[in-house]
Amino acid sequence: MSGRISDSTVRRLSLYLRMLRDLERAGAEFVSSSQLAEPSGATSAQVRKDLSHFGSFGKRGRGYSVDGLVRALEEILGLSRTWKIALVGVGKIGSALLGYGGLAARGFDVVAAFDVDGAKVGTTAYGLRIRPMTELRSVIAECGAEIGVVATPTEVAAEVAAALERAGVGAILNFAPIELSEVNGVPIRTVDIVLELEGLSYLMSEAGRRTGSDA
Repeated sequence: MSGRISDSTVRRLSLYLRMLRDLERAGAEFVSSSQLAEPSGATSAQVRKDLSHFGSFGKRGRGYSVDGLVRALEEILGLSRTWKIALVGVGKIGSALLGYGGLAARGFDVVAAFDVDGAKVGTTAYGLRIRPMTELRSVIAECGAEIGVVATPTEVAAEVAAALERAGVGAILNFAPIELSEVNGVPIRTVDIVLELEGLSYLMSEAGRRTGSDA
């Protein structure tokens, strides 16, 4: 592999893998770079460039082996194993994540859940007992959680991320609407639903402005 791979490339690899899994279930044996490019909005050349970072996968005249490329991308993305997740914040977003079966199907297993609400602590949600934050470090050490998920109010998100880092997780996914910086080298990725909706709002408004100017 040559150099550091950009986040945009990694995201496209995930999209390629999603399509490849669909093709695999449909019984397809080979796929072309142009077919892989369609769902990601990339070009054939971009697909070939993305994959070339990790080796040579295509067969001249036939394209890529669907089964072979699925296994290769799973290995590249670290999905040939199961990742254990610790969730902090069992509100609406946290509860939705606990109840989402698609995580386990993709190799992400929520093994611990935490909250500060006394009414929730000690109860069970989707088969998982909710623990108090005072047990964060000991429970993560016991269950071996490697990824932390922050689904808390904005005002405590940074504090929770720092606590997860101290507890030993290697990466953090943040659902609080605030951009968090990595903590002592632990990468943090933020999912901001409002930010994404504002982006869509701009695109729709821009389309309306272009239509208006063309009238």
